[in-house]
Amino acid sequence: MRILVQKFGGTSVDGHECMLKVREKVLGGLDNGYKVIVVLSAMHGVTNSLLETAHSWTEQPDRAELDVLVATGEQQSVALFTMLLKEIGIKARSCLGYQLPIRTDPTYGSARILDIDQNAIFDLLKRYDVLVVAGFQGCDCTRRITTLGRGGSDTSAVALAAAVNASVCEIYTDVDGVYTTDPNICSKARKIDTIDYEEMLEMASMGAKVLQIRSVEFAKKYNVPIHVRSTFSNEPGTIVTQEENSMEAALVSGIAYDKDQARITLVGVKDEPGVSARIFEPIAAANIVVDMIVQNPSKDNRTDLTFTVPRGSVRDTLAIIDRIKDEIGAQDIFHDDNVCKISVIGVGMRTHAGIASIAFATLKKENINILMISTSEIKISCLVKEKYTELAIRSLHEAFGLDKEKSPACEQSLA
Repeated sequence: MRILVQKFGGTSVDGHECMLKVREKVLGGLDNGYKVIVVLSAMHGVTNSLLETAHSWTEQPDRAELDVLVATGEQQSVALFTMLLKEIGIKARSCLGYQLPIRTDPTYGSARILDIDQNAIFDLLKRYDVLVVAGFQGCDCTRRITTLGRGGSDTSAVALAAAVNASVCEIYTDVDGVYTTDPNICSKARKIDTIDYEEMLEMASMGAKVLQIRSVEFAKKYNVPIHVRSTFSNEPGTIVTQEENSMEAALVSGIAYDKDQARITLVGVKDEPGVSARIFEPIAAANIVVDMIVQNPSKDNRTDLTFTVPRGSVRDTLAIIDRIKDEIGAQDIFHDDNVCKISVIGVGMRTHAGIASIAFATLKKENINILMISTSEIKISCLVKEKYTELAIRSLHEAFGLDKEKSPACEQSLA
């Protein structure tokens, strides 16, 4: 049995005309001899409307009941789309997360998939040519509905593809693939034909909205090839897959950015064992994600510690710091919301030097000051003032020749 998984996002199912285009894609899969699993999101704006309704009824909606409510958006999509398939004689049925079932942990609002009953899916595919599955949802061990968090339909699709060993998981959106950077900022951004899982993970973690980060993690773990493409075009998109031969891999694949950053500086904290743990343990316990961390050299057994958190977590982080400031000896606390993290990403960095020097020299040329730096094997990130975001992105994109098929930096390093 050859199985194709196709996922369509909110803008792709936003009304009758859009769903007819989705139907064309599904029929194309059937014509190519596949059994098709279609994963649908709620129509554009529906989830937000449901959340607003809940918060208009109560200031703090119960999270389990909130999942029951917001899951109805996907239920509406799959029912309507299955009607369109049956209308033209396609053997299809709709399936909700709890009906397969897609089992998750009980973390309502951001549940993680634990298991999918593949035998139940295969049994259904023997009777139906198309299964239309509600994305974004599953159920816990007590059969209560759970949801997977924003963008969770991507994760649903990849997890289903892994469970049934699908040939490919096609993710349809309103864009035609993954670009070297945000084309709304840089007109010379180029669509990438193939990108490595790790590169895509980095880009997703930096706020690239093409794929949800957990879906990429799933794809990498189970080696599921993803094809990101447009619902409204027949052009090929971007294949997300295993790393190519490092000698052929581009040094830099893309420039990503994340404006959801805030910088917090603790001045004059004690420079002694255990202080860092005393700071970051309660922050972690509050489920606040800390990203970049810099500690200045010690002077008189005092040091300055700077780190970044999501902007929405600043108030909670400052409240935690205020409770422990006397313990850690903090003499002052500063924070800055007007910052942005710019990242240069590429698996080719593993085997070639000089990427950092090119990035730093480029920002220097534009008189952009680097506030913080962090690195990994395939990423160099610089925190800069938010007002320089677009200039930094365009300058780095040009410096690494990302508007061309092969960058000058790559040619130089391989010479």
